[in-house]
Amino acid sequence: MNQPEAGKEQLLGLESCVGAAPAPAASERAAQPRVKAVDRTQLTWQMVDVERLIEADHPARAIWELVGRLKLDGFYAPIEAVEGNAGRTPWDPRLLVSLWIYAYSRGISSAREIARRCTYEPSFQWLCGLGEINHHTVSDFRVAHDASLRELFVQVLGVLSSEGLLSLERVMHDGTKIKACAGVDSFRREERLKEHLEAARKQVEAMGDPREEEPTRKRAARGRALRERQQRLEQALEEVQKVRESKRQDKEQARASQSDPQSRIMKQSDGGYAPSYNVQLSTEASQRIIVSAAVSQSPTDTHQLIGAVAQIEQNLGAKPAQVVVDAGFTSRENILTMAGQGVDLIGSLGGANVSWASQQRQRGVSEKFDLDKFSYDAEQNIYRCPAGQSLKHKGREFAPGVVIHKYTAKIETCAACEFRSECCPGNHYHGRSVIRAERSPILEQFAKKMETEAAKAIYRQRGAVAEFPNAWIKDKLGLKQFRLRGLIKVGLEVLWAALTYNIQQWIRLSWRTKLALANI
Repeated sequence: MNQPEAGKEQLLGLESCVGAAPAPAASERAAQPRVKAVDRTQLTWQMVDVERLIEADHPARAIWELVGRLKLDGFYAPIEAVEGNAGRTPWDPRLLVSLWIYAYSRGISSAREIARRCTYEPSFQWLCGLGEINHHTVSDFRVAHDASLRELFVQVLGVLSSEGLLSLERVMHDGTKIKACAGVDSFRREERLKEHLEAARKQVEAMGDPREEEPTRKRAARGRALRERQQRLEQALEEVQKVRESKRQDKEQARASQSDPQSRIMKQSDGGYAPSYNVQLSTEASQRIIVSAAVSQSPTDTHQLIGAVAQIEQNLGAKPAQVVVDAGFTSRENILTMAGQGVDLIGSLGGANVSWASQQRQRGVSEKFDLDKFSYDAEQNIYRCPAGQSLKHKGREFAPGVVIHKYTAKIETCAACEFRSECCPGNHYHGRSVIRAERSPILEQFAKKMETEAAKAIYRQRGAVAEFPNAWIKDKLGLKQFRLRGLIKVGLEVLWAALTYNIQQWIRLSWRTKLALANI
């Protein structure tokens, strides 16, 4: 027997001599804690005080209050149900407007998510009075009232103006790119779009006539999706033609998206490219209220300013006294148009000079032979280069507010010049050329104004004001990519976001202050 087994026998013998310990009496046992179990299988009835679901200063109350002060006639007009007649009673447009504004303020742009939150989240429950709303109702309402929504936007501007929160003394205008509901890989050339359209038409025909038989819910949804796809492909073919005409592209280059045909490939702030829309916002400088919101397919901002000023006048009945823009909007046409309308334009002119200098460097021209190094002889109407050679007048071109004169040296003169490699290294068929621009007095006055410290000080304020609503809408409202497709619907989504932004500023600047004073 080994040692461990011997020790075990000794231990057993000891226990048999001493005897096992007696069990403790019932009174001596430790009391077991008694807790109430959680039963999640039971059904309960609860009394809910809806008014106590949210606090008195909750933003949902402010939105409901403000919407109730506005005229919603355009939203009520399509309702066919009337008192005294049979028919299903629709939800109150005041509720649906308030739901969308509050949802956007929370960064929620999905109709399904709004309907889901109405079943459990107190703020949404308070708005709909514990009622449950179908997501189709919410979704359809967002895009069904174009003119009424624009009128609502104007009414809110009127409220802000009446409370002293809006001024047209100075307006900052800016554009920002927001991604479309489409991917880069959805862009197709004309031939591929035609192939997809033919396949879609065959699928629609294979579905048969929905009037011949009672369609099931799934069959109806599938048929609707196929028809919508066919419509998008037909629209994509139309957009390919527009792209080809606007950019003068050939058949192989022009493409359009089969997901969102009206979107365009645009450069993003991070340097990349994506299907996008160009959102234009005009913001008044005093309280940073958006006074105009629009959407464009153009990737550039140059031609958007005139329309924005017209929209401001339509919304508020007056043009802004002053508009501040960046270099993307500071074109000769815009300068002349704003002057003709009595609007003081403040904008950057630095971009043109930098662009000209960079072009010269790309061509291999030395700084010693930049345009400012050439002297102009007004009597003979010629230029002289730094080497003393003459450049004669060769013609002129007319552009808005400017006449451009061109001066060129003989090719033989430049070919024999020792400075050719520094002055015109890429010229093989003609000599060095320069231009002289005769600008209108309006352009001259604008250039002189932008050299003053007062104008420069105003321009430095542009970024903080103009880019503020852009950042707010993207970061706080979550509108970094559109949920809707097409220029009209995307414009409505921007309008909902701009309306929400303005109401949030009203809550911050007015409603909370008045509520606090009332509770003192």
